[in-house]
Amino acid sequence: MDEREFYMEAFDNLPALTDNNESVKETFSHVFYDFLQPSHLYDSAIEVVKTYLNILDNEFSVKFQRNPIHNIESRLKSPQSIIGKLQKKGLPLSTDAARKNLLDLAGIRVTCYYISDIYALVEKLGRRDDFTVIKRKDYIKNPKPSGYRSYHMILNVPVYLSTHKEYAPVEIQIRTIAMDFWASLEHQLKYKTSAELSPEISEELRQCAERIAETDIQMQRIYMQINDME
Repeated sequence: MDEREFYMEAFDNLPALTDNNESVKETFSHVFYDFLQPSHLYDSAIEVVKTYLNILDNEFSVKFQRNPIHNIESRLKSPQSIIGKLQKKGLPLSTDAARKNLLDLAGIRVTCYYISDIYALVEKLGRRDDFTVIKRKDYIKNPKPSGYRSYHMILNVPVYLSTHKEYAPVEIQIRTIAMDFWASLEHQLKYKTSAELSPEISEELRQCAERIAETDIQMQRIYMQINDME
């Protein structure tokens, strides 16, 4: 079984292929396989950002005797997910359409200890001269109605290939451990059921987010007080 045949097995679960139309399957096989080709570029862009974040974390450790970053996770959207998103948006099923219209093909989630760490990383990422900030959303100062808090950035990142340089967008979400705790549980609860959450449960979740945010601020205050004592 070659690589193309291997990935063909994933097509049976795509909504557009439930009619078992072989010609449609063949068309999708080419499209699907094409989406595998640029994955190296996006994966490399993720590694560029992760390397820089680790350098910053190590620098903070040397200068301030502590690490601002608790954890770094990354992901690449699967070809199935990319095709599904293009279909939902009514866009052509092509790698060109994906690269021009989908800015979240590559993603990084950074978990920090304190709110101040988030803004320190945001400032450093935004000031790097070979990164271009495409978009930013501060859901910490302006939380979503659900209570969700995080700082989102989309950076255009250079990747130096063997013959030339290319750019790829990377979506970065930066949050505290407390914010990540709430977001992870809210996501699990939300997708555990196909039914929409009741207004009462949604309000309870929002109140939980508020209490967690207050704890975040309190922990930041305690940290700063201890720092001033040293």
